[in-house]
Amino acid sequence: MYISDQLVKLIERSADDLSKRWVEDVQSRPELNTYHGFDSAELYRRAHNVYSQLGKWISRETSKADVERYYKAMGARRKREGFEISEVIQALIITRRLIWLKVLAEGVLDTALDLHKAVELNNRAVLFFDRAIYFMAKGYEDEVL
Repeated sequence: MYISDQLVKLIERSADDLSKRWVEDVQSRPELNTYHGFDSAELYRRAHNVYSQLGKWISRETSKADVERYYKAMGARRKREGFEISEVIQALIITRRLIWLKVLAEGVLDTALDLHKAVELNNRAVLFFDRAIYFMAKGYEDEVL
């Protein structure tokens, strides 16, 4: 097994809490001004889509082309919605950060094997989010208003 099922399931089971925390975070940060007036329920839905399907997104079966297609479309949508590129990038960084904070908060890193699984999860998540940020930015740049 490449990625700890236990940790992925922890994140997916915590999708509701993580999504709520993410919405609160992005709507309270002064540098994410566009998020302040955006519909909270829609923001929650968007965050929940990532957290609840983390296993799918970071699996080896999800190709780089899958991430490219989805996140380029997302970048184009965010531009049409009036978000600044810096805001969308920061929001994705917050999404990733909350995953790691959840793993740390759960206290499941008791052994060297647990730590190894967590590092493996983090590496896969970082690769996914790096690709997501890049392709989202490309979609944003390519969108012509």
